[in-house]
Amino acid sequence: MNQDHVVLNRTNQKMPLIGYGCWKVDKDQCADTIYNAIKVGYRLIDSAAVYANEVEVGQGIERAIKEGIVKREDLFVVTKLWNTCHHKDNVRPALQKSLKDLNLSYIDLYLIHFPIPLAYADIQKHALDWFEPGTQNMKIERSPLQETWREMERAVDDKLVRNIGVSNCNVQTILDMLTYAKYKPATLQIEHHPYLQQNRLIKWVKSQGIHITAYSSFGPISYLEMSEQAKNTKPLLDHDVIKSIASKHGKTTGQVLLRWAVQRDVAVIPKSMNMDRMKSNLDVFSWSLDDDDLAKIADMDIGLRFNDTVAYGLPIPLFD
Repeated sequence: MNQDHVVLNRTNQKMPLIGYGCWKVDKDQCADTIYNAIKVGYRLIDSAAVYANEVEVGQGIERAIKEGIVKREDLFVVTKLWNTCHHKDNVRPALQKSLKDLNLSYIDLYLIHFPIPLAYADIQKHALDWFEPGTQNMKIERSPLQETWREMERAVDDKLVRNIGVSNCNVQTILDMLTYAKYKPATLQIEHHPYLQQNRLIKWVKSQGIHITAYSSFGPISYLEMSEQAKNTKPLLDHDVIKSIASKHGKTTGQVLLRWAVQRDVAVIPKSMNMDRMKSNLDVFSWSLDDDDLAKIADMDIGLRFNDTVAYGLPIPLFD
């Protein structure tokens, strides 16, 4: 059996290498879905304010705890600070709203969702859009990341959050953070799949004692309605190389993609509404890919990003 967790810096808390991602989980199914995910064995729940389903995520968690399936301390709950709440005066209210919606007294890991400070929008009304209301304008707010991070650190000191981290950041952003952070990021969450392997980024971030979580492990499938590029790209779940490796090991293509990531010590947060696939996605620790498998997947890297802000209509080339 391979190790199924990583140990985070500063707290030494164990973070599972596989969790359940809440992006695009419909509100009307969300509570049951999260309950079922916990019931089949998921212990990391990856949520975010912008997903607009945290109340239902909290209901699923509460049900699992009340039924004795888990205790609160058995779960590792992640949520994220949205762009419109970066100002130092807005970080705490945003966190408190997530805590209230999730019905939790603390968060295990709180992330800055994007390093993009947008003009404040009323979080009580879930005004979490990229654009100013009624326009196609993005109003960048003069909220330095350093001030946002200070508030994140205060949330740690006040025991509302155990670990803090970032998402969608490059080396330069993190390098700057390390010059002022009292608590350096515990994790970096990034797009990561065989088409976008980000080897240099991952190597450097890990060298700083920061762990990596992958989103979009199955590649273009999550972006079909947002990106023409995603529509025109061979789905990883149907890719001949992945299918061949899956057949060789008697596994599904989804399992191969997830195993490839965790074998690189990268956490994954797949989503499925189907309980059989939920269980299947958890089965990535009792077997391994061999060197030949890894070499073939390495050759698939073409630097193809699907979470491309410009490609789906946002006037900011975040990853350039």
